[in-house]
Amino acid sequence: MPEGTSNSVVNLGEIAKPAEILIKKVSQAVGGLFAPYQIRRIASAEADAAIIRAQADIQVADLQRRAMHRFVEEQTSHQLNMEEITNKALPLLKEGSNPGKMEDDWITNFFDKSRIVSDKEMQELWSRVLAGEANAPGTFSKRTVNALGDLDKRDALLFQSLLGFGWSVGVLSPLVFNYDDSIYTENGVTFGTLTHLVSIGLIHYTAIP
Repeated sequence: MPEGTSNSVVNLGEIAKPAEILIKKVSQAVGGLFAPYQIRRIASAEADAAIIRAQADIQVADLQRRAMHRFVEEQTSHQLNMEEITNKALPLLKEGSNPGKMEDDWITNFFDKSRIVSDKEMQELWSRVLAGEANAPGTFSKRTVNALGDLDKRDALLFQSLLGFGWSVGVLSPLVFNYDDSIYTENGVTFGTLTHLVSIGLIHYTAIP
């Protein structure tokens, strides 16, 4: 486990156990996210050795060496993004959450979409989705995750604002009692924005009589 991760888990108090389970679950699904020797370090070491061998071989073209460097840089960036999102999700776990029931396929799909996200605000959003699924497995479908991956930042942040009004009633459900109320409008949640999120397939909006 990388330096700092264990400390964050210890300091989580009552949610330490769910946090440990989430880390193990994620690691199993995406290939050792928090393994003792991080993927990016292994990749860098193996790439350095391969480059040394390649430089000794006059038949290896510069293009191949540049491609090797690019691959390592991309994988390092993806690894950092996945770790950031997971670390941000840990404090959001609830005491009674059960990450062990999360589906491996869901986790794999989640990180396939979120690993390219380096923007800090967007990482916050993805971490809330990961924590929401860990707290109540089945809350977010793969379709929702895929739709989130296709959103631009404006729509994604709007969705994040809506999640701030979420209540767990079996599953996480954002509740908007009066979209004209300032508590909603000041956070960008209006009838127009709700309709927009419905139109792009991210939410289902049902009016209660």
